[in-house]
Amino acid sequence: MRALKAGLVYFTLVFAAGFALGTVRVLFLVPAVGETVAVLTELPVMLTISWIACRFSVRRFAVGPAAGERLAMGGLAFALLMIAEIGVAWLLGRRSVSAYLAHYATFSGAVGLAGQLAFAAFPLLQLRFPGGRRR
Repeated sequence: MRALKAGLVYFTLVFAAGFALGTVRVLFLVPAVGETVAVLTELPVMLTISWIACRFSVRRFAVGPAAGERLAMGGLAFALLMIAEIGVAWLLGRRSVSAYLAHYATFSGAVGLAGQLAFAAFPLLQLRFPGGRRR
């Protein structure tokens, strides 16, 4: 249960940050530099936020080192992210699910998907690369 709570909080923190940064990307960066450069600019920021949010969620909910717990946390966060992104694409962009999924066939879509898969893997990866110092 701790892993699922952590996954929900992890998703919420990252989705909120991604929604804010995505708005800036779509409204300002894409018109100025194009979709690919905008996504490549946003990605390192989102990955950093994701890593920090993941570490916070793992610690806050005391998610253990078992791979199953970490995979459950990342899997739930990823599933919620996909549902939320499809919902936002439909509500704000009036894009169908198939049109949303077709975007992953583009370079910028594939880069975004790679970032989302990294987001899902972070709970497990942090076992190997925990980062941060304890005082």
